[in-house]
Amino acid sequence: MIRIGDVLVSHGEGGVYGERMLAGARVWDPFRSKLAALYYAGTGVELTPGMRVLYLGAANGTTVSHVADYVEVVYAVEFAPRPMQDLLEVARRRKNLVPIMADASRPEQYAPLVEAVDLIYQDVAQPDQAAILVRNCAFLRPGGQAILMLKTRSVDVRKTPEEVFRETIAGLAAAGLEIVESVWLSQFHQDHAAIVCTKHPVGVSHE
Repeated sequence: MIRIGDVLVSHGEGGVYGERMLAGARVWDPFRSKLAALYYAGTGVELTPGMRVLYLGAANGTTVSHVADYVEVVYAVEFAPRPMQDLLEVARRRKNLVPIMADASRPEQYAPLVEAVDLIYQDVAQPDQAAILVRNCAFLRPGGQAILMLKTRSVDVRKTPEEVFRETIAGLAAAGLEIVESVWLSQFHQDHAAIVCTKHPVGVSHE
């Protein structure tokens, strides 16, 4: 990841959402982006130029635009029509960003459009967040990584955020994903946590 001093940045055309510029680079604000918050609160996944990313829950394209600055291609899935209008404008200015209007819980809708990816990043406010990630892991190459931005209050308001966090981690592990990092983002985003997983190569046990 690229930092100027202790500030996370990305190199790309500015003016996407009024972000600050620093020495010609776009400041990646952890209060505006949960992925940026992960890079401050934890380790995250190193974004590299040859990487292909499936982004679930792209919304208006704030975080997507920064990811696109780093990687080869981003398949950005968004379901809501209004944010999709903004996402299309971001894609117009970033040719490696592929906007897809579809429901992330139904990956068969966009299966013909998406090749195997190195990273899945998911930020959707639905009760079955873990199940959605597991279904989309069909696109993830063996050894690839996934980042789930867990919105605990969207899963079950009857449970504490800590309970939801523990149960989600257990569910992802039971589905065969290796949990490599789990961290709360509370200093930037209340009741949100990030879970970083790895998909095991074929023939490698996760036990």
